[in-house]
Amino acid sequence: MDKDEITYYMELALKEAKKAKKINEVPIGAILIDNKKNIIGRGFNKSEGLSDPTAHAEIRAIRSACRKKKDWRLDNSILFTTIEPCEMCMGLIIEARIKTIYFGSKNYKKLNSEKRISMISTENIECGEIVKSFFKKLR
Repeated sequence: MDKDEITYYMELALKEAKKAKKINEVPIGAILIDNKKNIIGRGFNKSEGLSDPTAHAEIRAIRSACRKKKDWRLDNSILFTTIEPCEMCMGLIIEARIKTIYFGSKNYKKLNSEKRISMISTENIECGEIVKSFFKKLR
């Protein structure tokens, strides 16, 4: 991907961020393209308006692309986002199999370092077995 193409898609992501800013949301935008450079998803932050902590720009762009493709696998897609994705968005990006991300600015707010979550395993064997048997049956 050449510099002009990167600039073009990043400008489109910035347009999405400006939509968020207009409605007093955190101004972050994202664009997702396929391997033929067609736009398959776009999104901007809307967590406040939707009362949804998952309504980040990247997640909304990925959901949009999945609906358009009728598939959750976004192999060979490229994500353009105006800021480095947070941990939540990165988890989804990995699950959606997106291989390349271009971001416009570093994200200096690291959520994991600001919030402490207590995680306790109950070591329930059945919880693991139900998933193992599901995939064993699939294969």
